[in-house]
Amino acid sequence: MPEPTRRDRPQHRSRFFYDAPVLRAVLLDFNGVLVDDLQVHARLLGRVLEEEGLPADAAEDSGATARNDREVVASILEGAGRSFDGADVNRLVGRKAGYYQEHVRRRGYSFFPGALELVEGASQQGLMLGIVSGALREEIVQALHQSGLRQHFKAIVSAEDVRRGKPHPETYQRALEELNYQPPLPERLVHPHEVLAVDNSPMGLAAAEGAGLVCLGVAHHYELCQLVTASGAVKSLAEIDARDLQKIFAEASQR
Repeated sequence: MPEPTRRDRPQHRSRFFYDAPVLRAVLLDFNGVLVDDLQVHARLLGRVLEEEGLPADAAEDSGATARNDREVVASILEGAGRSFDGADVNRLVGRKAGYYQEHVRRRGYSFFPGALELVEGASQQGLMLGIVSGALREEIVQALHQSGLRQHFKAIVSAEDVRRGKPHPETYQRALEELNYQPPLPERLVHPHEVLAVDNSPMGLAAAEGAGLVCLGVAHHYELCQLVTASGAVKSLAEIDARDLQKIFAEASQR
């Protein structure tokens, strides 16, 4: 009997290469995506800088809304020609954190429209959730407890958890590790191409892309045209709900 030709052989399609990717997890930035407090952080950091004889607007000039406080403070002190060490940076960051705690005790945490509903809906759909932020862990956990959202998040990566903040991909890489290795363990490993990262800054989106994730930019504080690294972008979380996530993810995966 003659050997079957390539055309005669049954063709088995590889799911890995041909099936549309399935969304399994969503990683969200905190300040600027879920909680509307970037201006509060900038104002309080400016207060600390003024107390140190530095211009308050140096925080804005250093990209404080997209980087963690330790990196910003170190950059400002270096730019001002000040001699400093890690203890000096921690002292100033700690003072600013104290001012922030005073603020939230008086005002609470202000979530963006649509943020709470999106998290709850995504959790109900069985998606794993995580937060990837340059904020302090205490601030993140307090806000989640205040809103009743803490139980929905499997992974939280904060400023204390990494050596290099955004735009380095370490924060998102660390969150992916937590999704895979924090109990309860998933039935199979979550891969980067199965995760949607939701961030509000070009630096944050660059970090997510560097980790190999599909990205959605949210222009709460940036123009849509500035979120050029994103696979997709929306003006606000209020424009979407959890039912839109799989569609957004599928469309962004094709870009």
